[in-house]
Amino acid sequence: MKKFLAVFTGSPAAMDAWKAMDPKQREEKEKAGIAGWKAWAAAHAKDIVDQGSPLGRTKQVSPKGTADIRNNLGAWTLVQAESQEAAARMFEKHPHFMLFPGEAVEVMECLPMPEGV
Repeated sequence: MKKFLAVFTGSPAAMDAWKAMDPKQREEKEKAGIAGWKAWAAAHAKDIVDQGSPLGRTKQVSPKGTADIRNNLGAWTLVQAESQEAAARMFEKHPHFMLFPGEAVEVMECLPMPEGV
């Protein structure tokens, strides 16, 4: 089995709209989203290598220094599957973008480190 990193994305604008939502409506959607996420995790438990976690604020480090930035990264999960296509299918209709303000899940294979590194 190969390992795949799934990165949950959503734009800063989508998150701002979520935060601006009526608090009662947002709470109801959060409860439905958490229930949906738990159901998804239970359905794929045998293939989840690491449940992962939400991601916090970002500091970008570059040759110009360190800066606070906003990006589209929201959370991550590590799964195993026979192929990238099979791994990607696990995330079709995921609560991240069906119930939460997330916009997509990006799935990429975790490749072995080059020899000598």
